[in-house]
Amino acid sequence: MLKSYIAGQWVLPEPAGGVFEAINPATEDVCARVALCTPAEANAAIAAARAAFDGWAATPLDARLALVEKLIAVFEARYDEMVVAISTEMGAPYDLSRDAQAESGPGHLKATVRAARAMAWDYEVGEDGIVTHEPIGVCVLITPWNWPINQIACKVGPALVAGCTMVLKPSEMAPLSAQLFAEMIAEAGFPAGVFNLVHGTGAAIGATLTSHTEVDMISFTGSTRAGVQIAKSAAATVKRVAQELGGKSANIVFADAGLEAAVTRGVQQCFGNTGQSCNAPTRMLVEQSVYDEAVAIAARVAKETALGDPKARGDHLGPVVSKAHFDKIQLLIQAGIDEGAQLVAGGTGRAEGFERGYYVKPTVFAGVHNQMTIAQEEVFGPVLVMIPFADEAEAVRIANDSPYGLYAYVQTDDLARARRIARLMRAGGVSINGTSQDYMAPFGGYKQSGNGREYGKFGLHDFLEIKSISGFRVP
Repeated sequence: MLKSYIAGQWVLPEPAGGVFEAINPATEDVCARVALCTPAEANAAIAAARAAFDGWAATPLDARLALVEKLIAVFEARYDEMVVAISTEMGAPYDLSRDAQAESGPGHLKATVRAARAMAWDYEVGEDGIVTHEPIGVCVLITPWNWPINQIACKVGPALVAGCTMVLKPSEMAPLSAQLFAEMIAEAGFPAGVFNLVHGTGAAIGATLTSHTEVDMISFTGSTRAGVQIAKSAAATVKRVAQELGGKSANIVFADAGLEAAVTRGVQQCFGNTGQSCNAPTRMLVEQSVYDEAVAIAARVAKETALGDPKARGDHLGPVVSKAHFDKIQLLIQAGIDEGAQLVAGGTGRAEGFERGYYVKPTVFAGVHNQMTIAQEEVFGPVLVMIPFADEAEAVRIANDSPYGLYAYVQTDDLARARRIARLMRAGGVSINGTSQDYMAPFGGYKQSGNGREYGKFGLHDFLEIKSISGFRVP
C-alpha cells in the first residue's frame, strides 16, 4: 500500500479516503494500491509546508543547491528503479523510459542548479536601489501521468532552489514514480515539511489544495478543462497559478523539406510516447504539390510502426495509459471517420495481436480540414491528421487556427523561410527540422495551452517574488 509523505513521515491516510488500484496498462493487472488522502491529510501537508517555510527560505542558496545536488546523486544511484516504475505505471517502453522519461529527472534538476548559479538574485537599480528575488511561499504542485517524473522534477527542482516549500499531488494513475521520488527526497535529507507528497484524486482533495489560504502558488500540468477549474478555485485568494495545459501542435511540411525524412520524422514524433505528449505534432500540414506523396509515406510509416511489451527492449510503442483513455481515443477516431476524413492507416478497435493491454492502432487520417473534430481536439494517442495547404500564408493561418498554442514544428530546407514561419506561429515553442528543445529553454504555451514557463531559469521565476528596495545603498 503506497502511503503519503507529510512532515518527513510516511502517513497512511484515513480509511475514508479509500484505495485506488493503479493498473499496468500493458497487462491490465493492478501494479499498485494507493491509499488516497482526504482533505484532512491535504490540510496537514499544507500546514507542514507552512511550518517549514521560514527556515527553508532562510537557508543560504548554496546550502539549498547542495541538497539538490545530493538529490541528483540519489536519483542517479536509483535510476534503474525509476525506469521500471515509469514503464510499469504508464506503459512507456523500456528504452523510452530509460533514455527520455527517467532521464528528464536529473536532466531538469541539473539545469535548475546551473540556472540558479548563473542568476543575479540581487541587482542594483537606479542610484540607491536594489531588486531582490525571494521565494513566493508554499506551493501546490499538481502533475500528470504522461511524463510523470519530467513534470515532477521541473516543478520540484526550482521550487526547492527558490526556497519554497511544497505539496506535490501526482496523478493517482502514475503513483510509483512519485513515490520513488519522495523516497529520494527523504534519502537526500531535506528538512521535514519542505517537500510533502499527497496521493489523492482531484475530486477529493483538489479544491482543498487549490483554494487554501495558506497556499501562495499553484503549478499545474494537465488538461485545459482541469486548468480552468483550478484557476477558478484559486481566484478567491489571488494566488499565482502557472499552468501547462493541452496542445494540438501543427507541423508544417514544405515541398523542399526532403519529404521522406520530414514526413517519417513527423509521424514518429506524433506517435512518440504512444501519442501521449502535449507537444506532439498531431496536425501535419503539407504543401499541396506533395500532399499525396506525403500521405503515402505517412500511411506506410504508421503501418510499419511496431507495438510491444513495455518491458521489452527496442523501438516500439506501448499501450495508452488506461481503458478510459483507450475508449476516448476510439470515440475520436470514429468521429474522424463519421465526419468524412480518409482513414489511410489504423482505425478503431484494439490493435491486432493484443488480447490484453490498451494498445491503440497507429492511425493516420488524410483529407482532413481544420474544422473537423480530430483537427481541433487533443486526441492524446497515436493519431495523426494530414491537411494540405497552398502557400505560406495559408499554412500559418491553419497552424494558428486552434484554441491551443503550446508547440509548433516547421520542415523546410529554406532556413530563412523556417525562421520567418517560426516567428509567425502562435506557440510557446517551435522546432525547426526536427531539432529538440534544451533543458534550459522555456517550455509553455500561448492561448489555452496555459501561462507561465518552465525549465531552466524560466522555471525559477514562477516560484519567486520580486522585491524593489529603494535607499538600500544610501550610506
